[in-house]
Amino acid sequence: MKFIRLVLVGAFLGASALSQASPQAEALGQCLAENTSGKDRKDLARWVYVAMSAHPEMKALATQTGNADEVSRVAGALFTRLLADNCPAQTRAAMQAGGPVAIQTAFTTLGQLAMQELMSNKDVAATLGQLERHLDRAKLEALAR
Repeated sequence: MKFIRLVLVGAFLGASALSQASPQAEALGQCLAENTSGKDRKDLARWVYVAMSAHPEMKALATQTGNADEVSRVAGALFTRLLADNCPAQTRAAMQAGGPVAIQTAFTTLGQLAMQELMSNKDVAATLGQLERHLDRAKLEALAR
């Protein structure tokens, strides 16, 4: 189980380099992407959010509208379906070619899709845009000279 946790967490946090992806990992990533809906990707992002909100320094910022076990159950069922039902041949090939790193790389692709989907929301974009008000433009512009 520790292996699975490392692969999944690393995948969603971008711990592997896609530029070094094997063809088998790329094929698995493509299969994962093709077999997930927007809801699936949001369920995966919800799982990562709930996991990160368990950190003591994040708890005060997080407002959860469900319990962590239910969120994990949904994500676990989705991971199982993707690897074992939707993409078994690609999963086997990726495991044989690169082991856990290949699976992690494939899920990095899916994690990036999930993040793109969330970031395209206008409310998320507006919240991210608030950062701009707090940048020291003079210092940053000086770096470009």
